[in-house]
Amino acid sequence: MKLKELALMLGCEAMGDPETEIQGAAGIHEVKEGEATFLSDLKLLKECAGSRASCVIVRDFIPDLGKPQLLAKNPLYAFARLLERFYIQPHKPTGISDAAFVSQKAGIGNNVSIHSFAFISDNAVVGDNTVIYPGVFVGEDTAIGEQCILYPNVTIREKAQIGNRVIIHAGSVIGADGFGYVMEGGRHHKIPQVGGVIIGDDVEIGANVTIDRATTGNTFIGKGTKIDNLVQVGHNVQIGENSILVAQVAIGGSTKIGNLVIIGGQVGIADHAEVDDGSMIGAQSGIMGHLENGVYSGSPAIPHRNWLKSSALFARLPELNKKIRELEEKIKDLERRQS
Repeated sequence: MKLKELALMLGCEAMGDPETEIQGAAGIHEVKEGEATFLSDLKLLKECAGSRASCVIVRDFIPDLGKPQLLAKNPLYAFARLLERFYIQPHKPTGISDAAFVSQKAGIGNNVSIHSFAFISDNAVVGDNTVIYPGVFVGEDTAIGEQCILYPNVTIREKAQIGNRVIIHAGSVIGADGFGYVMEGGRHHKIPQVGGVIIGDDVEIGANVTIDRATTGNTFIGKGTKIDNLVQVGHNVQIGENSILVAQVAIGGSTKIGNLVIIGGQVGIADHAEVDDGSMIGAQSGIMGHLENGVYSGSPAIPHRNWLKSSALFARLPELNKKIRELEEKIKDLERRQS
């Protein structure tokens, strides 16, 4: 594509030769001649100027860059659209493999692809243009929306509801039993988990994620939320819209997480906790109770600024302890002199 065509597609302003040919896109470190890259941090300006890129997506024109530029409000978003344009092939439906099992009682939409060894149970529904890869299991009375992608060995248990344009990566399990037991007679008795899971539109779920079904009612993931690999979502958890959960987050049962929340890697959230809209939680934090809108770190979590101060003090504890001992010795010496 020519630079002027890319500008029209992205809604950007082109600066430089509009006839420049662009045949791909890559990061600054890998970009080749004929490809576009992006610059969102001026710290990389020198490296970008020295790269072989034929075009750079920037927020504001940079005279010293010496390359054709596309001016975009969000360079990274424009770059993502270029990657999609050059490298993501449109879905071509392949139909239902002879090696797949699809119940005659299932409802299958138009242009669906169901690959070998997938299993679609009674009364399951699969929406138009959805792709189901090998080894996927879809349980009874489960509904999967349109334009979804279920990668190999995904398990979706019975009575789950999956929205449109949902992506679920390999090995994830949606609708396993919640971890519920009651002690009686000296042993743990299982509490039947008879609820379901509802996943909204445009959710993406990473590899080997587990989202448990509710005890009663539904576990809920709001539209646009993105979940990284190896995340555990307990029974009856409610997660709002457009939130981010980074790898190895574990969320206890009946927790409520608001909209536009960002949760860093390896955060642990106790059951029945509540996190307000727009909150940010740093990696490896421990969450209990109610977090009002804010930025938090530490275990148990405290406001991030306080955590930074506490961390600085923690690193100085050996030094402070030594000074305290020295002061104690001086006080003892003064007391001996006065007595």
